Amino acid sequence: MTSSGPAKRSRPVALPDGGLANEVLEFVWRRRTASRAEIARRTGRSRSTISEVVSRLLPTGLIEEVGSGESRGGRRPILIGFRDGASSILGMDIGAAHVSVALTDLRGRILEWRRRDHAVQADPRGTAALATELGEECLAARGTGSPRPMGIGVAVPSPVDPGSPYRILERILPAWHDFDLLGALRGRFGVPVFVDNDANLGALAEHHWGKAVGIDDFAYLKVATGIGAGLMIDGEIYRGATGVAGEIGHVAIDPRGPRCVCGNRGCLATFVGTRALVDRTRALLCDFPGSVLAGTVPDIRALEDAALADDPMALKVVREAARNLGIVIAGVLNLMNPGSVILGGSLARLGDRLIEPLTRAVAGRTLVASAAASEIRTSELGPRATALGAATHVLVAALANPALFPGVKA
Repeated sequence: MTSSGPAKRSRPVALPDGGLANEVLEFVWRRRTASRAEIARRTGRSRSTISEVVSRLLPTGLIEEVGSGESRGGRRPILIGFRDGASSILGMDIGAAHVSVALTDLRGRILEWRRRDHAVQADPRGTAALATELGEECLAARGTGSPRPMGIGVAVPSPVDPGSPYRILERILPAWHDFDLLGALRGRFGVPVFVDNDANLGALAEHHWGKAVGIDDFAYLKVATGIGAGLMIDGEIYRGATGVAGEIGHVAIDPRGPRCVCGNRGCLATFVGTRALVDRTRALLCDFPGSVLAGTVPDIRALEDAALADDPMALKVVREAARNLGIVIAGVLNLMNPGSVILGGSLARLGDRLIEPLTRAVAGRTLVASAAASEIRTSELGPRATALGAATHVLVAALANPALFPGVKA
């Protein structure tokens, strides 16, 4: 069992053979505990070489000797364990109308959580200030003895160009023109900041902690104010040439449909996004006077609650949403043939009430082989999934480049 307290270090430690140190550290993280002999077998290096790398890693506080393992006839081996509490990470979910922040350890455990509604689309500076405030609240709640975060991951409701990660697509969030969110957070916390699209980071959370553990080819769909997809191919997020891969919310399913924020008509988001579903619910109220929502001004949460209570009008809205989602998901299945499709966002809590009509809609539009290979499921990570994925983004980067961990230098 690994310990969880902050590491005590006097100065950063330089690691030998960076590639091998990365491999050793990631192997111990994945295994949780391993002997030097196991690490040597895994890496194909000699015991003496691995012992040298381990001896240089131990002072970083990221690993420690945690007891003896099983003997195979000789002396019992000393086990090396990863210290999940050696540092912490802040994951920030900047939604279209909310900000949420999770403080995690190095195993994806959420230690603290804060969320607040906010007019994100129109107020970039206020959003940055709120994200900072919630991050500081999370850190303060852990007390002065807890380790400072090693980095911050940020999820944004917009495509992110890897070449210009500080810029948010103006067509999606016009008020964010030239606002440097990364710089604002980096200046306040003094740690590296990583940003990516919210659906990509939802997929990353599923791959490490959710329904896609062990699945290297899958599609994650986040259904919220907008609709995006995180596409995992061979265990890596596929972002495309300029970071806009997965924008399925802007696939047109009706060229004569409503105008979308992207400038086109009839995009999926205009039928299945949060605002569209609420508008559809309000339009149907006069036809369903017996609905539990009659006489109210429903929002998306009320619609979901009504559907969970099997309200006929709410179920009609959900079935329509499932049919429209099915058109695009069928295209994803025929094009990518993923091992699984996972639905996240608030609608995920509808479970079978969404999945059953969605599966029927997909079945009639896909090749038999592509549909058979892809199970459609709802996420179980809940509303914290995106912030958790943002923190995981930092963890994955650090396992690939240990110089990002505190106590390590290149």
